[in-house]
Amino acid sequence: MSISVQNISKSYKSIQAIDDVSFEVNEGELFGLIGPDGAGKTTIFRILTTLLLANEGNAKVLEFDVKQDYKAIRNSVGYMPGKFSLYQDLTVEENLTFFATIFGTTIEENYDLIEDIYVQIEPFKKRRAGALSGGMKQKLALCCALIHAPKVLFLDEPTTGVDPVSRKEFWQMLKRLQQKGITILVSTPYMDEASLCDRIALIQKGKILKIDSPSNIISKYDKVIYDIQSKNTHGLIHDLKNYSSHYSVYAFGEFIHYIDTNQNFNPNDLQDYLQQKNHTQIIIKPAQTTIEDVFMDL
Repeated sequence: MSISVQNISKSYKSIQAIDDVSFEVNEGELFGLIGPDGAGKTTIFRILTTLLLANEGNAKVLEFDVKQDYKAIRNSVGYMPGKFSLYQDLTVEENLTFFATIFGTTIEENYDLIEDIYVQIEPFKKRRAGALSGGMKQKLALCCALIHAPKVLFLDEPTTGVDPVSRKEFWQMLKRLQQKGITILVSTPYMDEASLCDRIALIQKGKILKIDSPSNIISKYDKVIYDIQSKNTHGLIHDLKNYSSHYSVYAFGEFIHYIDTNQNFNPNDLQDYLQQKNHTQIIIKPAQTTIEDVFMDL
């Protein structure tokens, strides 16, 4: 077991950041913490990387206790915080050399681990980090987190603010790192990235809602979600909310996603109701369930 979290809680004065959170990450696994801003993801990361102390509970990384063995953990893990935190006035090469020196190693010694990433930023090695694009900054930060060959890699929202092409490249790099035996814990607010993890924990307001593989979370979801559309989208949302007391309604792309937990629900009855409310060009059809749908319902 690479990471073990047991009933940890953390509060900031009156704000409960995380509440009785427990989960485990297996060796060599790519595990995702999936949730919106403010869900508690960063607090969990800071506790596991020994930057914060939990108010309650216990956690271990590589069998090291986060409170007692913090030095051993810091030497064994790589951490890439959500905010770019490298030295912006140093060049790409100087940042890498600096972090390698801190851990008593060299770029050459662990070059095989960062080679895939480094070849993409090497043309800019004399450029200051502050002048790099968002995608290049993330690749440099990942190289610096890997420079000492960590056994566990913590990546806190690594693709936030990065363009779609760079996001895809970044996840491809993570898959290659996983194949080299590195355990990866990654957090993201992007629900579409959940499917790229082996297992995920859906988190909201400091609580874990569900833990499983992305495919299992979808396949075990037992409600029918409907794609609904009409010419008057704003009025459609309002009328759907008034149709039943057992519902979930939210915008999803060009459609409104509607879940009705009433056992007697009939789509034809809903069609008649919407027509009575003067809706036109009505579409009602079963939707394909996604991780985002499950999260919204939970």
